[in-house]
Amino acid sequence: MVLIKQSILLVILAGIIPAAMAAKYTLQNRQDTVIGEISSVRAELKDTLLDIARRNGLGYQDIKLLNPELDTWLPGENVEVKLPLKFILPDTERDGIVLNIPEMRLYYYTGAGRDGVQEVVTYPLGVGREGWDTPYIKTKIIEKKQYPKWYPPESIREEHAEAGDPLPKVVEAGPDNPLGDHAMRLGLPEYLIHGTNKPFGIGMRVSHGCIRLYPEDIETLFQQVQLGTRVEIVNQPYKIGELDGVLYLEAHPYLDEDADMFENNLTPVVKLIVNATDERQYDIDWNLVREVVRQPRGIPVAIGFTRIDPTTTIADIGMDDEIVVTGDTAATAVDSVVDQAILDQQQKLDLRLDNHIHPLKFYRERVAQ
Repeated sequence: MVLIKQSILLVILAGIIPAAMAAKYTLQNRQDTVIGEISSVRAELKDTLLDIARRNGLGYQDIKLLNPELDTWLPGENVEVKLPLKFILPDTERDGIVLNIPEMRLYYYTGAGRDGVQEVVTYPLGVGREGWDTPYIKTKIIEKKQYPKWYPPESIREEHAEAGDPLPKVVEAGPDNPLGDHAMRLGLPEYLIHGTNKPFGIGMRVSHGCIRLYPEDIETLFQQVQLGTRVEIVNQPYKIGELDGVLYLEAHPYLDEDADMFENNLTPVVKLIVNATDERQYDIDWNLVREVVRQPRGIPVAIGFTRIDPTTTIADIGMDDEIVVTGDTAATAVDSVVDQAILDQQQKLDLRLDNHIHPLKFYRERVAQ
């Protein structure tokens, strides 16, 4: 079971966005792979989806994937906006910072002690656009700077000059600096985790390969992260997780340059499911798997549940004190109780699966067609 501790990080941002919300999750053991809950809010008249996303620790891609029918700039007063605040943890070592590029999300793990208990906090990202890809590597934080200067590489200066927007050799700290007020350099030339002076780009592919965070998020992370902190950058558009006997699949749009790897190809997802269920048997809804991959919405979707073992005994299901039978009817009565317990358990799992799918009615409807 995942225990959730949610902290509100209040950040005053010149009256633009009054508060940002980040959630901390306590992971009791390695088996905890699904965190958070899907929720919703009602839009106010003045809200854009970008405002709502930022207030709730989400980026543009996060909120549009789950609310594709809503207008980005005018969602409408009192309209329900679903918040994809349930996540499957990336399949990586749980140490330091993990950046999942297609998900456009950062995970920061802390507090791994002898008892195995950890905390993880997660933030949305802006990542490198096609042609300025963020590399998939394991590295570390080698430098931290507040109010950094930006020294644009020659290639970026040439690009801006061609667009009629020439850059100086040095951009001083301030509102025109795209690095924002905080920057952490990776052990890789010219790559940073930094803030931004254009927060609407979080959840988009807009950078030259660096990692951008909301100003309030990078400020918090900057204070917590130490020099030498491990950083792993991964490419995982699909993630598999398990919680309380339910198997989940979370799908995000793969990057355009990875079309050869993922387009019309279910094999990567099948491999993930096979690896995740290697030691346990699950009943998988493969039609739902195909639909989740075909229409990624960026949230964990229940695709199966633990198969009930037909050899289950009364002791296994904890019902030995509930049976009072004697004589020749004992065996029949025991079998009947076990059968009913298995049926009850399966009905509960069916209901749980149904409830988890419910927020995504379009999946169920399409699978039924």
